[in-house]
Amino acid sequence: MKLRTSALAATAAALGMTLTPSAAAAHSGSHPFENCAAAYAAGYSKIAEGDEHYGKHLDRDGDGIGCDRPPAGFVPAKDRSGDGKAGGGSEDGNGGEDGGALAETGGTSATPYLATGGGLVLAAGAGVLVATRRRRTER
Repeated sequence: MKLRTSALAATAAALGMTLTPSAAAAHSGSHPFENCAAAYAAGYSKIAEGDEHYGKHLDRDGDGIGCDRPPAGFVPAKDRSGDGKAGGGSEDGNGGEDGGALAETGGTSATPYLATGGGLVLAAGAGVLVATRRRRTER
């Protein structure tokens, strides 16, 4: 009985996590970037000490300027349009960010159905496991 309860709880937890919506948060600007690659992707380079985006881990040479070697083809945030591509600026003045809106995750309209299907497969697998173990203990 204990095994059945544990399997049921694990299945419910897995199904709950599958169905819970998740999203990547856009950089809010209230903290330093994790690394220079993230800063460059968001359109930031040459981040001065004292700037809200500056962190000592971004300033490898210790000159007070973080991420001071942007890659070829780098487009600053102020030169990006709202879609992250070159050719425009942002009206809100925060580098093209839209006030903490969620980042694009790349999902399609089919994503929730695929996630639900995966959860159902997981639940079916747990059910088979429970049934198999029950048969073994009954013999």
